[in-house]
Amino acid sequence: MIKASDGRFTGIFKCGNRTLEFGKKTLIMGILNLTPDSFSDGGRYTDVDAAVDQCAKMISEGADCIDIGAESTGPRAVPISVEEELERLMPSLTAIRNRFDIPLSVDTYKSETAAQAISTGADIINDVNGFLADPDMAKVVADSGAGAILMFNCRTRGDDFPAFEPISRRCVRELTESIEIAKKAGMSDNMIMTDPGIGFGTTRAQDAELTCSLLSLGMQGKHPVLYAASRKRYARIFAGGDQATEAQLDYATAGLSFTAASVGASIVRVHNVAASRLALNTFDESFYAFANI
Repeated sequence: MIKASDGRFTGIFKCGNRTLEFGKKTLIMGILNLTPDSFSDGGRYTDVDAAVDQCAKMISEGADCIDIGAESTGPRAVPISVEEELERLMPSLTAIRNRFDIPLSVDTYKSETAAQAISTGADIINDVNGFLADPDMAKVVADSGAGAILMFNCRTRGDDFPAFEPISRRCVRELTESIEIAKKAGMSDNMIMTDPGIGFGTTRAQDAELTCSLLSLGMQGKHPVLYAASRKRYARIFAGGDQATEAQLDYATAGLSFTAASVGASIVRVHNVAASRLALNTFDESFYAFANI
């Protein structure tokens, strides 16, 4: 008989004073971009009221947590200073924290930003460099008691890996290194999520390989695996290419959410929560409902 615990993290994910429960359904992390230049929705939520309203909408549609980003990490994005990132982030983060009692993640690779975000109420730090770039990030997160999302980033070390090495093997190897850094800083397994980094310097074939390898990224069920392909190039392939509309991208993303859940993802990070929630309801009914009988 299939069990929901077969290779997946089940139980409580600890993040500051809040928690996320895994093992009963596939969770959804709603994306809130505060940036003027994000590839998908840049400029829509730079106003505090607009950001709060979008957060409320995603929660009403079934988001279990919200990921807030103030700096685009797309392939054409221009890096910004800590000061500019905080100027974009803090007003909306403060307003959202004051209104909603839900786990909040902040998407940043800078330890200074992470420290300020946590002190303002962020529960999770989502580091696209997986603690491998900023030497202070692991200590900042660990000392605060916040949770962490450690992403495999194919861009971080460029081509410094054997050409014959499968991308899934490299991903597991580097995520293992990231996890070791987090644990040495004082974090426990149930405070760490992993993310295969779909679209971060990867090809279509590599994204497909990473998607099919999700179960292995949980390190034998020690960590929840987060899947984040929403409106990215990989989703665009299935939505009709460069001319795909936002609605088409969201349909494709919902399909990828279902696929990811079926091969090991415990949580998906998406822009359109309602679309992926509907898709995941069908998976959850056939997997979690019967698996836990």
